[in-house]
Amino acid sequence: MVDMPETANARVNLPELSVSELSLALKRTIEDAYGYVRVRGELGNVKYHSSGHIYLDLKDDKACLAGIVWRNAAPRIKVKLEAGLEVVVTGRITTFPGQSKYQIVIETLEPAGLGALMALVEERKKKLAAEGLFDAARKKPLPYLPEVIGIVTSATGAVIRDILHRLADRFPRHVLLWPVAVQGEGSAHQIAAAIRGFNALPKKTISEQGALRRPDLLIVARGGGSLEDLWSFNEEIVVRAAAESMIPLISAIGHETDVTLIDFAADRRAPTPTAAAEMAVPVRADLLAEVDSLARRSLVGWRRAQDTRRTELRAAARALPGADDLLALARQRFDHATARLTLQTLNTRIVREREQLTRLAQRSRHCLRVYVERRRDRYTALAQRLTSARVAYANAQRAQLIRTHERVLATRDRARVAIGVLLQQSVARLERAGRLLSAVSYRAVLDRGFALVRDLDGRPLREASAIGPGLAMEIEFTDGRVRAWAEGGPTAVAFAAGGSSTRSGELNRAPANPTPANPTPAKPRRRTRNPDSGQGSLFEP
Repeated sequence: MVDMPETANARVNLPELSVSELSLALKRTIEDAYGYVRVRGELGNVKYHSSGHIYLDLKDDKACLAGIVWRNAAPRIKVKLEAGLEVVVTGRITTFPGQSKYQIVIETLEPAGLGALMALVEERKKKLAAEGLFDAARKKPLPYLPEVIGIVTSATGAVIRDILHRLADRFPRHVLLWPVAVQGEGSAHQIAAAIRGFNALPKKTISEQGALRRPDLLIVARGGGSLEDLWSFNEEIVVRAAAESMIPLISAIGHETDVTLIDFAADRRAPTPTAAAEMAVPVRADLLAEVDSLARRSLVGWRRAQDTRRTELRAAARALPGADDLLALARQRFDHATARLTLQTLNTRIVREREQLTRLAQRSRHCLRVYVERRRDRYTALAQRLTSARVAYANAQRAQLIRTHERVLATRDRARVAIGVLLQQSVARLERAGRLLSAVSYRAVLDRGFALVRDLDGRPLREASAIGPGLAMEIEFTDGRVRAWAEGGPTAVAFAAGGSSTRSGELNRAPANPTPANPTPAKPRRRTRNPDSGQGSLFEP
């Protein structure tokens, strides 16, 4: 295909744009053409940035649109954004020149109908159920009469007042409230943190002072609302916290028809917060009546048992023989034994017992003497060992002190030698530095026959072009300084000395009229260089 001449000329005459100018033009064109749009699509690649912004993709089966939710608009989103959730967003179409792409800045986002949310809930329910979080074997029985009840709900709503009122009517108990947000951004993390916080409290009795104790029962409650309002209780972090709780937990979310995922993970589900309070404690009046009834029944049974035992005792007493009959044979045997027992028999028995006691005493004294001698020998041996150990320890300490003293003396000698070597090295370095200073000093140059020319301010004059007629100068030789004044131009400079040589640095004043009487400058006389001399004049150009 051959371009027409007009088309080729038009292309040649196109204005030249920079990349930034073209990107800005495209940005204005897209924003002016679309402005605010409403888009429906499926979320993909959702990323919560640390700055608070949310980056995501909106896609369908044919296209993908990049989206961003700024930090100030993120709190208005009620549901947690996840990949696969179908949503409807409203925002402005714009471009991002840094990556040559267009995107939508989202201001509002809502699920695409209840069907999408219900599908997400069902999918999450199947996932958690497969992990065993909803198994009946994991559920714990509720305590019959808890001493402390922990409540996780909003501190300003009507739910906490209903629960406290119902508990006061049925059976007043000690209540711990953990206030949380029950809907909106961050509410799921607050609820999960409250459940785990109650489980982290120490186990203590109610009488112990200075610290909170772990509740015996937890109630997670919220009033009614839409599915979006109750969405925090469908979050995975809340369900897992409820399943991990070691404290029995009652979920009381919404009304009778409201069902959330925490209801399946809790140990008991209550249709309303008031019903949760009724499950938590029994009716105190009913308990008192039941206890009174049991007490009366127990008293009646005890009296009946006592009457029965009394009747049986009387019947047994009539069948038993009398006391005289029971003791008659024993009295007779005692009388016969007393008749056989004589005084001589008693004396013989006493003598025999005394002899046996004497033998036992002698054996005891012998055993005691042997025991004391063994102990004395043992203590003597221990004293000798202790004395030997003390002498050995003293000798070891004395030897150690001698070795330490020798090491100190050796260290002192080495230190003296090291200090002497260091001083010699320092003196040598100082001498080398002095020789180097003398070598690089300008006075060595003056000693070789050169002179140093300065102006009266002390600045050195290195070039003849810097010297003008009548300029006062100071010339330094190896044996002193002389003040001089220049005569003539820079091409041929003559000097008029103004003072004698001096070593003290004191200079004579300049002549009153340093310039010649004739205003016409005399032709400078060129000095001839002595061919035999080894150095030139410092005053010749």
